[in-house]
Amino acid sequence: MSLAYRGRLAPSPTGLLHLGHARTFWIAYQRALAARGTLVMRNEDLDPQRSKTEFAQAMLEDLRWLGIEWQEGPDGGGPYAPYEQSQRRELYREAWKRLVKMQVVYPCRCSRKDLARSAQAPHDEDDEPIYPGTCRPSKKVDVPDSPAGMNWRFRVRDGEEVGFADGHFGRRSYIAGRDFGDFLVWRRDDVPAYQLAVVVDDAAMRITEVVRGADLLRSTARQILLYRALGLREPAWYHCPLVTDEHGQRLAKRHDALSLRALRERGVRPEEVLEILHPNPASIR
Repeated sequence: MSLAYRGRLAPSPTGLLHLGHARTFWIAYQRALAARGTLVMRNEDLDPQRSKTEFAQAMLEDLRWLGIEWQEGPDGGGPYAPYEQSQRRELYREAWKRLVKMQVVYPCRCSRKDLARSAQAPHDEDDEPIYPGTCRPSKKVDVPDSPAGMNWRFRVRDGEEVGFADGHFGRRSYIAGRDFGDFLVWRRDDVPAYQLAVVVDDAAMRITEVVRGADLLRSTARQILLYRALGLREPAWYHCPLVTDEHGQRLAKRHDALSLRALRERGVRPEEVLEILHPNPASIR
């Protein structure tokens, strides 16, 4: 018996949502509707320096304005309240401790400057650099009381192929040590890294399909390794093509003129936005 479909919307309150976000979230919404499933809302507000309350409120209002509805948030939070990652730190901490005990993560003292000086540069504009292995341990790592004060990295097995079927792009495959290296699961400023938090949350929320942008295809390979290490059920994957500007650059939150909030203030109607995006939700497989 197949599991009932459970999708999720997982915006970050670090800026206003733009057209690229709108298309991805609309596709996620349409796929949940087509499967007669449940759509979960999650506010990915882990970064205390960049996350802003005004952006969190704006993203909920703008998604509702566009016509996107979700069915689940935390108990007692009301019909539109999202899960808050900032309130779920203990879950991430428990997962981190399990990974340390399994000796698949290790502490790293390298700074951003150290990594910038390494010969290997990031593959993509926003992707994590391939770590040169400077702090890879040669002996057993002790389990400290807290991950704070040190970067913690997941140790990949160099040469391991990590493949998955994507609902839009088809079969994808990445090689550990070549396409990505030992990646962060916890930051020295005591903030859980994206890769760990989304795996823990998607598993806890019983998400059956992750719909997100194609810029996260490589991150999927990293997250699959975390699913396997933690013994968690891996969801299905659907990565959406990116929306680009007139110069062919993918939209970012700095494109304020193309934010949903700016379009709303200019009097653009939701139907006009959806007509621009022409989303194709594809069939549920």
